[in-house]
Amino acid sequence: MAGFETKDIRNIAILGHGSEGKTTLVEGLLFAAGVTDRQGRVEDGATVTDFDQEETKRHISISAAVAPIEWKKKRLNIIDVPGYFDFIGEMAGPLRVAETAGILVNANGGVAVGTEKAWQYATKYKVGKLLIMNQMDREHADYDKVFAQLKEKFGASVVPILLPIGIGESFKGVVNVLENKAYDCTGKTPREIPVPDGMADSIAAALEEITEAAAAADDDLMMKYLEGEELTHEELLAGFSAGMAKSEITPVVPCSAVTTVGVTKLLDVIADFLPSPEASVYEGKDLKSDAQITRKCDSSEPFSALIYKTIADPFVGKMSLFKVMSGTLTPSTSVYNPEAGKAEKVAAVNILRGKKLISVDQLCAGDLGAMAKLQVTNTGDTLCDQASQIIYPRIEFPAPCISKAIFAAKQGEEDKVFSGLARLMEEDPSISVEKNAETGETLVTAQGDLHLDVVKNKLSSKFGANAEMQDPRVPYRETIKKTVTAQGRHKKQSGGHGQFGDVWIEFSPIGDTNIDFEFEDAVVGGVVPRNFIPSVEKGLRENITKGVLAGYPMVGLHAKLYDGSYHAVDSSEMAFKTAARISYKKGCMEAGPVLLEPIMHVNVFVPDDYMGDIMGDMNKRRGRIMGMNQVDGLQKLEAEAPLAEMFKYATDLRSMTQARGSFEMKFERYEEVPANVAQKIIENAKKDEEDED
Repeated sequence: MAGFETKDIRNIAILGHGSEGKTTLVEGLLFAAGVTDRQGRVEDGATVTDFDQEETKRHISISAAVAPIEWKKKRLNIIDVPGYFDFIGEMAGPLRVAETAGILVNANGGVAVGTEKAWQYATKYKVGKLLIMNQMDREHADYDKVFAQLKEKFGASVVPILLPIGIGESFKGVVNVLENKAYDCTGKTPREIPVPDGMADSIAAALEEITEAAAAADDDLMMKYLEGEELTHEELLAGFSAGMAKSEITPVVPCSAVTTVGVTKLLDVIADFLPSPEASVYEGKDLKSDAQITRKCDSSEPFSALIYKTIADPFVGKMSLFKVMSGTLTPSTSVYNPEAGKAEKVAAVNILRGKKLISVDQLCAGDLGAMAKLQVTNTGDTLCDQASQIIYPRIEFPAPCISKAIFAAKQGEEDKVFSGLARLMEEDPSISVEKNAETGETLVTAQGDLHLDVVKNKLSSKFGANAEMQDPRVPYRETIKKTVTAQGRHKKQSGGHGQFGDVWIEFSPIGDTNIDFEFEDAVVGGVVPRNFIPSVEKGLRENITKGVLAGYPMVGLHAKLYDGSYHAVDSSEMAFKTAARISYKKGCMEAGPVLLEPIMHVNVFVPDDYMGDIMGDMNKRRGRIMGMNQVDGLQKLEAEAPLAEMFKYATDLRSMTQARGSFEMKFERYEEVPANVAQKIIENAKKDEEDED
């Protein structure tokens, strides 16, 4: 396949609410462009961009996939991005490498939560926007109503570039407002037809909106417009393109992905009006000096590329998807990973369409490609010319928010499970895996329950690693509230040398649960020989790992050894360790032992309408509201809540706010568990201990 110059490249990420036809639209674009000879259906598991086993089984997109198309002598790199919120991490990479977000809107249902989130993310990443009103063939489709919603929600930048001819079953074509031409799109190739009667006023009103928006994008055009002069067609086109490039114009295109009516004209809009990467300037830094560097998206600049996604394939190996940020990539180009400090070998230059690798001679600045089997390079890494190094900012992935404990389904398969998890983390950085030092569990954290289920299934299907998941154990702790003294006396005679150790220890609370244990030697007169005192301390340290209430680690404990006795022959280190254990158990049971639980600081971000529900729910979780304030148009609720009540909060918050809410959480401190709750925890711990026995 031939290479394309930077000016002839269009990179567009297709975003929107789940199940609104993004993958079907990509299939329609591929079919209309002649890339495929039939249009695949999501229901049949036969689409180009949903090729993963989990995607074909579930009939939803799980991973972002690219589908390059040649149209009007330009390369259109279409990236199909999942719409379900559990896979929101898949949006970050494509938006770093696309110049435009194509946001799907349902012509039947209008602006959904996913539409709003897509707009917010596109704004955050400072990319242009194109609104694609899909499903115009549906029975209750209403272009005018949904367009009014878009205008109200997203402002004056929203303008109609194509108007529909017909609606519902009668939707058969579009009118290009800029050309004042109508097209019948019911066949494979659009056919120009006379502008339908009764549409003149709509076209004139749309043209006025476009003219005003195009003039606003250029100072000279604005002056001319304000002075009452009419803009020429060329000026109108130039102003429109400039507005698109500056994200000041958001055109709306109606179509039907299923019937492909309007899809060919959508390809024309992408090719003719969407910005190329040509004007882009990317900021990076020099790793050695930390100095800021900029690179133009120009093939004459030194080579650099950003890895925006990794695909972990057990058969092909690791596949790295990248954007050429500057320079040109050929099979002979030397590439270097500045962070790893190692060169990578370019075996071949490819573009990827779904799962199909297509070899190309070269890729110019701004184009998207794929490289196989890079050794030290992962998602977010920069590749560059070793003689002209640069590092681009890493891709920011959303923090995972729901955790499960994961373990191998069969004993002996632990290595297979955890090596598979490491591969999946390369593929999806919105997953994290860590070992909890206190509970000993390995926790996998993701964006939602569906995301976790996909992780589990991918481990099995891709790497043959069968895993089980369950709710994590809460890392409770124990402490004491009173000061007590307790004797620990260990005496055993069984012929020959016996065992004898006798200690008196005062146990008291430190008051700071961040300190696990303090040991004080207050022995006088040699009642406990000096060589046995370390054994007493060691015996206590070994036993505080299991508290006296429910077996959780003891913290905030001060132990003062002040008296005891010994036997000249029978005393030993082991005997005094045992005596210390007896004293610990006896003393702590009498010292008012209590259970402690981790308290989390929680920030919840929601629209005003949901604040009542969120506050009520937080109170049910034994949470305390600490304050509220406005942040970026949302209410920020600050609260403190026990970790035990927050494991399913991500799912519940999504349900309560129709996915408009988000939260962040961090550990704050340990706090005493209320008596009624503590009793249940202690009973469950004892039951678990009995089951293990």
